[in-house]
Amino acid sequence: MPEKNRIRLWINGAQVEAERGVSVAAILMKENQLLTRLSVSGSARFAVCGMGICQECRVQINGHPHSLACQTICEPGMVIQTDKKAVV
Repeated sequence: MPEKNRIRLWINGAQVEAERGVSVAAILMKENQLLTRLSVSGSARFAVCGMGICQECRVQINGHPHSLACQTICEPGMVIQTDKKAVV
């Protein structure tokens, strides 16, 4: 893939590269970050529907909580924070 089609962003403090146009959920899967948040009961959650209905893919993006990873396209310099407290 040509360099111009790649962007750099941060996931839980680690810098990663992504192709332009991919969703946050897609880069999380690629980087094996399969936990977006914890449910009220403490269960690990990740994207289920992939179209924003289930709300299971909520992450913090650039300091904004409850952003939908499946509906957000990666941008250069984006900072993504998942809930890392769970053991999966």
